[in-house]
Amino acid sequence: MSDPKPYRVLLFYKYVPIDNAEEFAAQHLAWCKEHGLRGRVLIANEGINGTVSGTVEQTELYMKELTRDPRLADVEFKIDPVDHHVFRKMFVRARKEIVTWRLEDDVDPSQVTGRHLKPQEWREALQRDDVIIIDGRNDYEYDIGHFKGALRPEVKTTKEFPEWVRKNLSEHKDKKILMYCTGGIRCEKFSGFMLQEGFEDVNQLEGGIIKYSKDQDVQGDLFEGKCYVFDERISVPINQVDDKVIGECHHCGKAEDRYVNCANPFCHLQHICCEECEVKFRRSCSDECREHPENRYELDNEILRQREEQYRLEKEHGLKVLNNTDEHHQQT
Repeated sequence: MSDPKPYRVLLFYKYVPIDNAEEFAAQHLAWCKEHGLRGRVLIANEGINGTVSGTVEQTELYMKELTRDPRLADVEFKIDPVDHHVFRKMFVRARKEIVTWRLEDDVDPSQVTGRHLKPQEWREALQRDDVIIIDGRNDYEYDIGHFKGALRPEVKTTKEFPEWVRKNLSEHKDKKILMYCTGGIRCEKFSGFMLQEGFEDVNQLEGGIIKYSKDQDVQGDLFEGKCYVFDERISVPINQVDDKVIGECHHCGKAEDRYVNCANPFCHLQHICCEECEVKFRRSCSDECREHPENRYELDNEILRQREEQYRLEKEHGLKVLNNTDEHHQQT
């Protein structure tokens, strides 16, 4: 088999003019549903940003279909093998931006963006003493994993980055800036914004953390913890050289890197929690939430059991499809 698991997750983006975003989104959603894909794809006049899951066969078909469009012929896909779907539904939506920046002076990454560093170049740059490393993600993403020496941005949305930069980095415009994010897309405009602000030497990790983790030479070296992802996995391992757990349980402080959502539906705070404290606190972030009459801990556990059974069946189906495909290839 070409893949060790029957399903895959695709992560991709491209900044490219798409004049018919609404129509494109509607047609794309219909195609994805017809072919069994699940995930989230955003379409805007400035481009596409998506992550989908499906069987190996479905994802191969999806990549071929997407790149048939001349505008998207050179899209780069980051591919993760998984046991089952990591999304419950398929969403494709038209938006004003494929990442919500709302910059005062918008940036076109095809015209203004930072220098892209290959994984090997990035690892070398990380070890210099005269650089400022910026994590281009939100604070909760940083907390379970980041590159050694990176600044922790006090932001919860990308829209907060410009103010954070002006407040904290304005005196360092002559420094060499290194920035990174999950798959590279957030850095495309972020680095352009930094250049517009007068920073002289702005660099970004090409393909983000996910591509860095898959490079055979660096193997995720110098990344500590896990990488937060926006699907049901919540986090994925990165460092194949020296894996570390750097997060701490919200309740007991033990080393941990698993996020859970508070079981109080009126709170829903995502917090790091070890398995023991999840049971003890009924997956709640506080005593108040644990004792709340609408606490969904037992109900959510039952839903999770049902979903795991569904995933078991999906995995069996995916393996069957994968084996049939391999047998067909061997015969032909």
